[in-house]
Amino acid sequence: MDNDKYLKGTTTVGVVCTDGIVLASEQRATMGNFIASKTAKKVYQIDDLVAMTTAGSVGDAQQLVRLVNVESQLYKMRRNESMTIKGIATLMSNFLNANRYYPMMVQLLIGGVDKNGPGIYSLDALGGSIEETRISATGSGSPMAYGVLEDQYKEDMTVKEGLDLAIRAIHNATKRDSASGENIDVVVITKESFKRLDPEEVKSIRNSLAK
Repeated sequence: MDNDKYLKGTTTVGVVCTDGIVLASEQRATMGNFIASKTAKKVYQIDDLVAMTTAGSVGDAQQLVRLVNVESQLYKMRRNESMTIKGIATLMSNFLNANRYYPMMVQLLIGGVDKNGPGIYSLDALGGSIEETRISATGSGSPMAYGVLEDQYKEDMTVKEGLDLAIRAIHNATKRDSASGENIDVVVITKESFKRLDPEEVKSIRNSLAK
């Protein structure tokens, strides 16, 4: 039996900004009361300017990442352009819904920048898809993260401001949710670039916010 399939416990966050999006997650994975991993990857690049965060079963999430990676690359080869964020979210939604009788135990955030601008969609295990126009959070620590996001999000937020907010939200969630913890993995996507922040850069921002 693949124990990775049952590693769970997460807080992930998405913030829509004027010039891009920010996706972030802590890196703890748990099996009941046992901390199974302190370096779990939960933010995956699935296209040039698209990423997906995963909460729930690690095995199910990794299978979905492989699926959407292949489909997005095939689409690009056939059409000579990237699939839109909405298109990727719809593809994933249809796949999850088709498997609703044997559901994959995941919550997903799919976000990036396409020809229509920045966008984030949240998906549940049965394929429900919601376009998030401001903020979103998934996983066991999401109630704590939402407290920070709802309080401090503002319209016309830049990716620099969104970066600070996402890190603050994850940082606060790790204080109260035992299934969330360790380092914070952060991706910033603009129309020009996909950037995964260096751990030391995240640590510096996290320390400055804690003061």
